[in-house]
Amino acid sequence: MSHVAPTLADERAGRGPASPAPGADAASAATPGPRPDTGFDRSADPAHAAALSLRGITMKISGLVALNDVSFDVRPGRIVSLIGPNGAGKTTAFNVISGYMRPTAGSVTLFGEEIVGRSPHEIAARGLVRSFQRTSVFGQCTVFDNLLTAYHLQGRAGLLRSLLRLPSFQAEEAALRARAREMLDFLGLAARADELAANLAYGEQRLLGVGIALAAQPRLLLLDEPAAGLNPSETDGFKAMIRRIGEQGVTVLLVEHDMHMVMSISDDIVVLNQGQLIAAGPPATIQQHPEVIRAYLGSGLKRAQA
Repeated sequence: MSHVAPTLADERAGRGPASPAPGADAASAATPGPRPDTGFDRSADPAHAAALSLRGITMKISGLVALNDVSFDVRPGRIVSLIGPNGAGKTTAFNVISGYMRPTAGSVTLFGEEIVGRSPHEIAARGLVRSFQRTSVFGQCTVFDNLLTAYHLQGRAGLLRSLLRLPSFQAEEAALRARAREMLDFLGLAARADELAANLAYGEQRLLGVGIALAAQPRLLLLDEPAAGLNPSETDGFKAMIRRIGEQGVTVLLVEHDMHMVMSISDDIVVLNQGQLIAAGPPATIQQHPEVIRAYLGSGLKRAQA
């Protein structure tokens, strides 16, 4: 796998555009209360400077408080899950982080830079790339061409060099094609390279969608319910891929409802309920947290502990 590492870890100078935003979560109005300990907040220590930091984020939508004074950190190189019941504010938080919604109050910093008010493509250019729950692939293109198209966004050859097929263009094209082949190996889709993306199984299309996001060379990758609609075998494959992404030095923040997946791959977990942060910390702590257990009563937390 060492042949993939430069693509994911060392060559992140280029950034890809973000995808269209889905609808936001709706959360009922919450009564302000004391802010819980974020558990793994170490932003004051330069050695543990946060890749992503939210401070006092409040988001009001049509009179409803979708997020209420939410603060947490995501440290570099960690796999962090953002969980909560339906309507907890998870998608709203993702929309605020990725620039699709401007919060009513609060601050979001990405690698030390304030990003509230910046557009999604400006945030993507700073290293945050988001993969959406809805699979977005070019169904009538091959799997290889889907990835090559994504990598072409990183190309520097202008129109003239492309039309004249100058040596510099040909060298760049060869390099981009090599990256696309490396990504196919990383995703485990090399054997499907020449098939139409529409013919892939749903789980394979989800893998391809994440590969397209990785082609933007993110420093922080946001995954929105990556296991949604996957069967157990596909979920296991997706978990393995997320671990491989983390091993390449990419920080991962994901929203997920599959508690078994969350508990098995996360370094840290952030829990929202009715727009408020109720807990944050490592999986072992979250599994025993009384408010989390109440919020997830009947939702599968007990299965995750098994």
